[in-house]
Amino acid sequence: EFTSWWADATNKPITDLVDFGKTFFAKHTLLNILTRYCVFTSDKQLLAMRPYQIVATEKILSKIEVSTNYKKLGTVEAGGYVWHTTGSGKTLTSFKTAQLASKLPYIDKVLFVVDRKDLDYQTMREYDKFEKGAANSNTSTSILKRQLEDPNARIIVTTIQKLDRFIGKNKGHTIFDGHIVLIFDECHRSQFGDMHAGITKAFKSYHLFGFTGTPIFAMNASSGGRPDFKTTEQAFGTKLHTYTIVDAIADKNVLPFKVDYVSTVHEAENIEDEKVRDIDREAVLSAPERLANIVTYIREHFDQKTKRNSFYKLKDRRLAGFNSIFAVASIDTAKKYYAEFKKQLADVPSDKKLKVATIFSFGVNEEEIDGVIDENSEDTSGLDKSSRDFLESAIQDYNKMFGTSYDTSSDKFQNYYKDVSERVKNREVDILLVVNMFLTGFDATTLNTLWVDKNLRLHGLLQAFSRTNRILNTVKTFGNIVCFRNLEKATNESIALFGDKEASGIVLLKSYEEYYKGYKDGDKQIRGYKDLVEELLEKFPVGERIIGEQNQKDFIRLYGGLLRVRNILVTFDEFANNEILTERDIQDYHSKYIDIYNEFRKDDDSEKENINDDIVFEMELIKQIEINIDYVLELVKTYHEDHIKNKELLIDINKAIDSSVELRNKKDLINQFIASLDINSVVDDDWHKFVEQKKIDELERIIESENLDHEETYKFVRNAFRNGNVSTTGTAISKILPPVSRFSPGGERTKKREGVLDKLMSFFERFFDISGGKL
Repeated sequence: EFTSWWADATNKPITDLVDFGKTFFAKHTLLNILTRYCVFTSDKQLLAMRPYQIVATEKILSKIEVSTNYKKLGTVEAGGYVWHTTGSGKTLTSFKTAQLASKLPYIDKVLFVVDRKDLDYQTMREYDKFEKGAANSNTSTSILKRQLEDPNARIIVTTIQKLDRFIGKNKGHTIFDGHIVLIFDECHRSQFGDMHAGITKAFKSYHLFGFTGTPIFAMNASSGGRPDFKTTEQAFGTKLHTYTIVDAIADKNVLPFKVDYVSTVHEAENIEDEKVRDIDREAVLSAPERLANIVTYIREHFDQKTKRNSFYKLKDRRLAGFNSIFAVASIDTAKKYYAEFKKQLADVPSDKKLKVATIFSFGVNEEEIDGVIDENSEDTSGLDKSSRDFLESAIQDYNKMFGTSYDTSSDKFQNYYKDVSERVKNREVDILLVVNMFLTGFDATTLNTLWVDKNLRLHGLLQAFSRTNRILNTVKTFGNIVCFRNLEKATNESIALFGDKEASGIVLLKSYEEYYKGYKDGDKQIRGYKDLVEELLEKFPVGERIIGEQNQKDFIRLYGGLLRVRNILVTFDEFANNEILTERDIQDYHSKYIDIYNEFRKDDDSEKENINDDIVFEMELIKQIEINIDYVLELVKTYHEDHIKNKELLIDINKAIDSSVELRNKKDLINQFIASLDINSVVDDDWHKFVEQKKIDELERIIESENLDHEETYKFVRNAFRNGNVSTTGTAISKILPPVSRFSPGGERTKKREGVLDKLMSFFERFFDISGGKL
């Protein structure tokens, strides 16, 4: 699913096998990839760098060598910049560059400079993953000073602010005479010009390199700061390598965007171009009715946009759907929106309530004219009293939600920032309400939607959109952008600037009409949803069996294609009334799909040709239209309220269970429960009691039949329920097995261990997502 093409220096894939053999298997290339461009991470993963990452690293190393030989140190000719789009793995490229540069005998130090405290922390975590202890981070200028004086600290990660303070306090320090490589990551803040000037003035023998996903060109150059440091090229030197968003989407390294414009106010098209600061218009945009309507829209469309009914695994946790960021124009607007969310969610039952958090600090409310987003995330000292009090009370809500104890004081706010960051990444927060924070440099693969009610342009627009387009799994096929302002022109401008003139066809998803009815891609006709459904109904009518291996393969291909198109269409508002298949039809087709999947898995080892050789099962997409236990219990309640007489409903319940990958192994449990219902039953309560009792009965049966250690087995299963997975390694499993005679055949214990693990795994899968996890 996530393989990558070998490519040349201009990112053109080498698809010819002979050409691939000549380039990839050349002795020099292969040895370099194995010895220089692979990273064995601290959590035992082997990462091979992609071709564009290798080219960029080599270009920088070559620049260091050539400029050293030609005595160009300390000039713009000793450096350059790498334009690699947001999300293409700049951290790994910069790490390898820093690591290889630090090994050059004539280099004294490599400084990796980020522009915010949070990125400092994030980069260090990433670097530590690549190689524990390879880089040194610092929490204060005095620690940075110590590291700069330590000959063993070869790679140092720091913020531009700390480096600037160090230079100010340590005029004439010996480090300024050293041979230094400075690598900057996305430095676009408004004060960058002045700090950059201070750094280049202080150091004598330096190489300056910049990594950026959105370079500053003449078109989007800032009007602030020093006039001679306007563009990325003027600050760092020539462009050494390019890998744009168009390249990354074509290579499937990041996802395209689907942009919706939800009209909330009718406004003149050219109002933004003229930069008309119309007081009335701003008043309309922040009118309470408008904000209330937008919050209602977000609540009503949240499940659809974030695919809340899709299930997938992340770090052994089973998650439903994705999460989102809501970017608004100012701190005042953020306060109003947060209050409106609280009001509208007040009476919603806790299990259905969206988890909304907010974070902001003193910064420019609307971004600079050049579209560069700038907000100081260091602390909250610049906030006025009412904003700080408001943030304090929002943090108290957060504390209640997650059992934490943060506040707006400097240290605790930093920890609040880190905690919010972590919980968004783990999909524990549903909507994060921000002004500018988290819109640049923040990576969370679980994030798929950005709600926008602010004016974004150029650099800032693409940076903000790019929070949503990290690759995760087959359910997440694009980043969802929902704009409550007319940003269409700004979107096209930004994509043309950072992709190319034709980029919008690749970077933006096609229209609803094209996915529904089909479209032309070059010479190829791509079939739409309507066409696929018509063929499905004609060839494989609902309720009829599919006989013969070839027919089954045709069905899997056709239905798989339909699932992929439907996966995109369900996020369009227009699709709600144009779904051709009924819910019951979909369940029926799902059921067939799962039957064929199970049949082919069962026959894998037999004579039958392996279906997986030429066919792909879209099981993640099947699961994302998943019927869950809550849905089935609702049907059971209706059946119970009907005095347990409606046999039609029983058929519906069994059809629903058969169409679910997750519920099939619970079918007997659900049917036993239905059979136990009487006139006095309370469905929800009785179901939980029933499941808890069955869980204990079945575990006791496994312990007895396998002669397992009673206490250790309970301990093992409790851990599995707590961690969300069954541990197949380590000593825990050995403790539960019965003693085996030393005279028994060699493989006996292994066989026993595997048999027990299979039973415990089936037990776990049967009960984990329908019970409270306690034993």
